Amino acid sequence: MEPLYQTKMNCICCETIFTTSRVRPSFKKAMSMDSDFCGYYRSEANPDYYVVRVCPTCGFATTENGTQRLTERQKKDYHTQIGTRWTMCDYGGERDAAGAMKVYKLGLLSAQAIGEKQRVIAGILHHIAWLYRYESNQQEEQRFMRFALQAYIKVFEEEGSELNNAKLMYLIGELNRRTGELNEAVKWFSRIVGDKRIMDAAMIRKSREQWQLIREQLNSGQPVSSGESEGDSPVQTTA
Repeated sequence: MEPLYQTKMNCICCETIFTTSRVRPSFKKAMSMDSDFCGYYRSEANPDYYVVRVCPTCGFATTENGTQRLTERQKKDYHTQIGTRWTMCDYGGERDAAGAMKVYKLGLLSAQAIGEKQRVIAGILHHIAWLYRYESNQQEEQRFMRFALQAYIKVFEEEGSELNNAKLMYLIGELNRRTGELNEAVKWFSRIVGDKRIMDAAMIRKSREQWQLIREQLNSGQPVSSGESEGDSPVQTTA
């Protein structure tokens, strides 16, 4: 059985019907996974490569978690910022790492153009960081993890306290840890462990594990990153 199958999509921007590839569920099991949920799969069937769907006609790119309908203002904003420069290109077939990077950055630009929800933007930024991790490009991985961290914090400020989202809090703690902000990481992990309202046993356990890892990092004297450089912004990203 082939790992990919085709599915039809209706572009919410220009209403074109197009096809895009998805990975069959039986091929989605990760061989291993990092502490921030970055999965490692057989190279020919990495489902992360196929999260973003791109309309070949207008170039609008989104994910299944993105908005399901655009206002006329959002369509105009997209066309003004991106659509007028789009040259028809079909990303509906098999993708390699380079192709996946292109569609994620198209997804990021599209999301920014229409004012997409921060939760969706955070996920795209985090996935781009994973793609750079696959390439062992630590500088760009760190840069996009910091962008994702900023976006996740905005999500928490806007909706996290209402949702009591332990996984979101954990990701904020873990991305702080991975970008060298160990004191901030400890604050988030300790909030998860100490909040009696949180019943997510898996996130509580992982938070304890990462808290212990930070203690080991500090005891070993490993260097700590100074954080994001002033003025850096994901809006500067180009597809």
